[in-house]
Amino acid sequence: MDVNDFDFDLPESLIAQTPLQDRTASRLMVLDKVTGDLRHKKFSNIVDELQKGDLLVLNDTRVLPARLMGVKEETGAAIEVLLLKEQGSDEWETLVKPAKRIKIGNIVSFGEGRLKAECTGILEQGGRVFKFIYEGIFYEILDELGNMPLPPYITETLEDKERYQTVFAKERGSAAAPTAGLHFTDEILDTIRQKGVRIAFVTLHVGLGTFRPVSVNTIADHTMHSEYYNVSESTADAINATKANGGRVIAVGTTSARTLETIGTANAGKIVPSSGWTSIFIFPGYEFSILDGLLTNFHLPKSTLIMLVSALSTREHVISAYEKAIEENYRFFSFGDAMFIKPPERKEF
Repeated sequence: MDVNDFDFDLPESLIAQTPLQDRTASRLMVLDKVTGDLRHKKFSNIVDELQKGDLLVLNDTRVLPARLMGVKEETGAAIEVLLLKEQGSDEWETLVKPAKRIKIGNIVSFGEGRLKAECTGILEQGGRVFKFIYEGIFYEILDELGNMPLPPYITETLEDKERYQTVFAKERGSAAAPTAGLHFTDEILDTIRQKGVRIAFVTLHVGLGTFRPVSVNTIADHTMHSEYYNVSESTADAINATKANGGRVIAVGTTSARTLETIGTANAGKIVPSSGWTSIFIFPGYEFSILDGLLTNFHLPKSTLIMLVSALSTREHVISAYEKAIEENYRFFSFGDAMFIKPPERKEF
């Protein structure tokens, strides 16, 4: 299958640059997973699309304000440091701009010296290892000095850092938000529970690789980036019970979907409590072991995310839906509108 099969023309004006004031005010396109039929709703109508006995699975990762602007102590040159992965003992793998200015032993200062970082290692493609020096609690300092690592297609400033966090974000570690979850409020989650829909959480820390373009022509030749996940015993039990009772498992976001399928495919359609690293690549032809439905945003052309969505329905249904979304001026990408790939309804419990 060719990568160009997942291309489409997207007007730049449809790329959402800022979040809506009301998280639930975005639009919702409902795509019938089997027939490809479309309906246009508001996100608040998602409650009507769910059934008693369904299980909604959300990703509770929390985005780090991982973009730090500092100066090189020796010269005063401006340096940007993006935290990627904690290595322990206050050392982090980072991405630096301009990387050529930073060599082993150089020190970068942030916030007039409240936080400092000494380069202890050189990595490929602008990567550096830094050991951070500070007094107090690192994450509190980071919350004060750091900025959200917004995707490259968002060029406007984010006024409120919390709008790039889900209301249920808990486990620190992501370089990007699981954006399908941004539409939910505590109130709408309570309404969903009152309908008899269970809610469970997984953790997958989203890496910057999620924005990496596919650089090959043939999909099967693409190598996925690796991301850390964790699934608790209570979540595993909830998913297995839902499947056993004939309920529908609906993932919120491609990150939740990839987590469930990573474990399910390795355990004959069952979820077991586990953690580790996944590089699962889902594209048309994949046989889903856990997932029935998916709530997601609208994704980039030729991205691995639109390929995953197409695998759950069909490429033809999804590309047709995207063309309709463009025609109807839906908002795309992280701060944009939502799509529900809806599975067939099951009997009420």
